[in-house]
Amino acid sequence: MRTVLLAMVVAVPLIAHSASDAAAPLLDLNSIALSPELGLAVYTEREQGHCVLCHAVSSLAVPFQGDVGPTMDGIGSRLTPAQIRYRIVDASRLNADSVMPPYYRTEGLNQVGADYVGKTALSAEQIEQLVHYLSQLKD
Repeated sequence: MRTVLLAMVVAVPLIAHSASDAAAPLLDLNSIALSPELGLAVYTEREQGHCVLCHAVSSLAVPFQGDVGPTMDGIGSRLTPAQIRYRIVDASRLNADSVMPPYYRTEGLNQVGADYVGKTALSAEQIEQLVHYLSQLKD
């Protein structure tokens, strides 16, 4: 009985956090022009994703790159665009202890400023541009 109950408890989070909803493109990719330059801006600019605060890319000439998260060197060789997108949308779906903020989630957040309640940290287009940029970083 204990084994069966454990299997049911373990299976529930896997069903509740299906990859299909966050791994699919967030908008019609034919409706925007994807650009590595725009994705780089999302990656580096403080007003956008500012991913460089926690992640490094060795080929970037940007000072003070972070080391809290994994390096992005070669991420396009290790992960598919869908896998990259899934992590950006909400990394806690893969690792509940992740310190990476969810960039496309509006529910279940803590200490959100009144002006930001109900809004995502990045737009769908910003995420798609970022996914496009990161997908180009190959070994």
